[in-house]
Amino acid sequence: MTPWNNENLSSGAYADPYAAPELSDSPWPTPVHVGDDLDYFLPPPNPAERLSRVLAPRDERRLALNVALTAAGIPPMPGDRAVIDQLSALPADVNTVLQRWLHHAL
Repeated sequence: MTPWNNENLSSGAYADPYAAPELSDSPWPTPVHVGDDLDYFLPPPNPAERLSRVLAPRDERRLALNVALTAAGIPPMPGDRAVIDQLSALPADVNTVLQRWLHHAL
C-alpha cells in the first residue's frame, strides 16, 4: 500500500480562496430579473419616500423597553406583552429608570 502524498498529484492548479472579484463602478448591482435565484443588495433608502408618521409616546416607550430587555439578555416572552404594555403606559420617567436599570445590569 502506498501512503498518500499531495506532492504526487498531477494537477498543479491553484485557486486563491481569498481572491476578490473585480469591483464595478457602482457598488449597487442591478436588480435581479424574475426567476433568477441570485441575491443582491437593496439600494439605500430615499429620505423623501419615508412615511411621515410619528409613533405615539406609549409605543416608543414599549419599543424602547423591548430593546432594553433584549440587549440586557432578557428577551421578552410572548406572555410578557401585557406587562410590557402596562409598563409602557406609565409615565416616561418610570420607563427611563427601567431602561437605566437594565442598561446597568449589563
